[in-house]
Amino acid sequence: MSWAWPVTLRTVLPGGRLLTLRPLERADRAAWEEVRARNDAWLAPWESLAPGEGRGVTPFGRLRRGFDRAARDGAVLPFVVVVDGTLVGSMHLFDVMWGSRRTGSAGYWLDRDATGHGYATWALALLVDHALLGVGLHRVEVNIRPENTASLAVVRRLAIPEEAVRRGLMHVDGAWRDHRCFAVVAEDLQPGGYAVGGLVELLRATGPG
Repeated sequence: MSWAWPVTLRTVLPGGRLLTLRPLERADRAAWEEVRARNDAWLAPWESLAPGEGRGVTPFGRLRRGFDRAARDGAVLPFVVVVDGTLVGSMHLFDVMWGSRRTGSAGYWLDRDATGHGYATWALALLVDHALLGVGLHRVEVNIRPENTASLAVVRRLAIPEEAVRRGLMHVDGAWRDHRCFAVVAEDLQPGGYAVGGLVELLRATGPG
């Protein structure tokens, strides 16, 4: 098990669609800029910003190069979510820590038009499996605002255990917001855990719903 970048992850969804997590590519510029612009109001309430920082647009080239540098340094896994060739969102593992911690946090967003199909659920399962079974991290957190019912449904579908409420965890939409903390540890995916073999296998075993 080791960190590698670039890396591409794939899984076939129950309906036959191919879901891919892969790096942002130069050829994605038009699709990325279009989907981000179209979803600006949809995403604004959920995206974190430093206090006093405005919601500017980072130029695509700078964004992609920054992601690649951070990924090569082992600090983040910055994937885009692609379904049957269409870019529909992003799925990141960020705040990666090594040494005695070996942990990271997952964050994601989807095109509003792509919600309701289970894409975020399968993409998060794929990311967690890669982090814990492929890369060798020990823990992945998913921190979600209590008002974010769509993201809460994702962790519920994956049966990710809830641990606590983290008060004022992140500055989002103009204020310090509490987040509910959910986490998966490597032992959860091993014999004796609740998702032996990984979260993707758990989804396949439990079927749609």
